[in-house]
Amino acid sequence: MGILDDYPHRRYNPLTGEYVVVSPHRTKRPWQGQTERPTVAERPQYDPTCYLCPGNVRANGEHNPHYTDTFVFTNDFAALLPDAPALDTTTHPLLRAEVARGTSRVLCFSPRHDLTLALMDKPSITRVVPHPHGQIWACDFLPNEVAAEDRNQRDYLERTGATLLLDYANLEVERGERVVAQNEDWVVVVPYWAVWPFETMVLPRFPVKHLPDLTPAQRVSLADALKSLLVRYDNLFEVSFPYSMGWHGAPTQGDTSGWQLHAHFYPPLLRSASVRKFMVGFELLAEAQRDLTPEQAADRLRALPDTHYSER
Repeated sequence: MGILDDYPHRRYNPLTGEYVVVSPHRTKRPWQGQTERPTVAERPQYDPTCYLCPGNVRANGEHNPHYTDTFVFTNDFAALLPDAPALDTTTHPLLRAEVARGTSRVLCFSPRHDLTLALMDKPSITRVVPHPHGQIWACDFLPNEVAAEDRNQRDYLERTGATLLLDYANLEVERGERVVAQNEDWVVVVPYWAVWPFETMVLPRFPVKHLPDLTPAQRVSLADALKSLLVRYDNLFEVSFPYSMGWHGAPTQGDTSGWQLHAHFYPPLLRSASVRKFMVGFELLAEAQRDLTPEQAADRLRALPDTHYSER
């Protein structure tokens, strides 16, 4: 990367149209903060106080079935409602509002209280693959992040005649420096424009717009890619690695030209299991900033074993 390894610079995210400040020289400063391995409590396979375990009573009084596999139900306290009433939005042009309708569903990956995706076997992950992110949101509007991706993917198609994220996946596979894991169908990368220290994207290496369009073989290979990434995440600091993750698929209405299915992983851990990155100050008021370069982060993740630390 040459000069980008040593000096501050901004990297452009073509998917959102935003920049991130990268400050690689700051990684050379000594770290004096305390780092220590967290105390990990053993979790039971079944917890009688958990709202999500099989057979238990949820917060709204309903009983979960005694499920033995992936279980999905409509969120008892969903942020969106399918029948929200129309709004009077004519009060003032600076005070705009519009009705937001939709629903969200909760996804329990496994009947076992003690398992995360990283600890599940590949066949079990494959069964979760249609929506492996805890909640499924559907709404009658394009949220801000998706709207930006929609606009920029379409613009890229109009300018180049190609699909932005398919071109990007091929470029990352060709260069290799930000690739964490890959197989015939999928590639996991720390994106060139990553904001979070160990942020990753899961990208298909074939044209596809929606999760339900995946073939059975592509779902199996996706489970393989997810397992490889999530085990490395846990192995990084030998902890059940926290992250926010979500799939972005093409909208179900309107022009979806240029769209490509993809997933984002946003983990907050920075230097250890107890040191997190927070968005504060300049980052909240001006622009996102990172010290560890995406290439350095990818190197660290790629070098980790693909056997979970708890099994070694």
